[in-house]
Amino acid sequence: HIVVHHTHKNAQIIMVRVQFILLAVAAATVAPNVEAFSVGGTFLTAAQKAALEETAAAVATPGKGITACDEGPGTIGGRFEAVGIENTEENRRKYRQMLFEAPGCENYLSAAILDPETLYQKSSTDGKLFPEVLTERGIVPGIKPHLKIYTLPGTNGDTVMQGLDSLAVRCKEYYDAGARFAKWRSPLVIDVASGCPTDLAIKANMHDLARYALICQSEGLMPIVEPDVSLTGVHTLEEAVDVNIRVQSELFKAMIDHGVYMAGSTLKPNIINPGKNCPVGYSLDEIANANIFVLEQSFPVAMKGSNYLSGGQSLEDAAARLSAINKKKGKGPWNLSFSWSQALQLPLLELCRGKGDLQLEEMSKLYVEELTIAGAAASGTYEGAPGDGDHVAFVAEKEAVVA
Repeated sequence: HIVVHHTHKNAQIIMVRVQFILLAVAAATVAPNVEAFSVGGTFLTAAQKAALEETAAAVATPGKGITACDEGPGTIGGRFEAVGIENTEENRRKYRQMLFEAPGCENYLSAAILDPETLYQKSSTDGKLFPEVLTERGIVPGIKPHLKIYTLPGTNGDTVMQGLDSLAVRCKEYYDAGARFAKWRSPLVIDVASGCPTDLAIKANMHDLARYALICQSEGLMPIVEPDVSLTGVHTLEEAVDVNIRVQSELFKAMIDHGVYMAGSTLKPNIINPGKNCPVGYSLDEIANANIFVLEQSFPVAMKGSNYLSGGQSLEDAAARLSAINKKKGKGPWNLSFSWSQALQLPLLELCRGKGDLQLEEMSKLYVEELTIAGAAASGTYEGAPGDGDHVAFVAEKEAVVA
């Protein structure tokens, strides 16, 4: 309170001065110095932030995407054995070399996700480690640092991923080995009847992703966060939209609360789809609209891109949906692209069925053809066959027989 003990004229002068002071305070409150912002990445230097943002921008190169080659020896071994290929370290090395060195693949790839085994393997072409091979081709090498999955008791089967305790040490080793980003997958399943995913599972997984992202950034790795809501189930598209909004909004809030530098991070979500066994049919257009709607609810514009996983979709369906999403992107500022494993790799491995060995030359040719499709989808220019990308209503076998 200001008490005026002067004449009326002096009191007016004093009041005018007070008003000026109050206006100045209000202006400073409304329009603070941009340099004074402190939300996110306060533990990073300007140079560290710039490096993370540079990696995120490289991954988000328009028209290019990520080849996900981060399957562990057991997972890739299962795929090998299914087509009659022996699961040896040398076969795994030769196969990954083909994925990295296929002529022209760099025209469609901005990044590659590696398993730790692959990070330390060498090319037989020139003896260089794979991270160096990729970097020289303009493809950013990354790493999968998470460990094994764990079922949360009392949640009807919800899970979390393990590996945070040792993450900082491993991230430093991966960075020194040439990796410049990491990718952590947190899988969730929609089962409305069982109440999954539970709020506990969503919070636990999204907070794990936030802590992982924070640790990665502290060690120089640009984090890709992957909230992977499975395609399995009978849920409708509307139910998938609801769950994915809950999941993604929890993720971004957790990242901000943890102090993650959002501009130096990337999203890898599932394409929003009805469950594989959903009895309701949906058009490609409806699926694309659902994906844009989910992005517009909470995806921060500070993040440069989103690289969708394939999640068991065929290449044709995944490409049709990604292309349709890009055509509808509208005011969205993000680069929307792919980070595919099965959609690209399963057709390649089929070329080896019954032949007893990797058909590397044939596989390399088909791989680049697939990447051409993926690149077009990332640009919104891919046109699939009629029906590609639609969800056809699932009909159980008994019902089909009766019909």
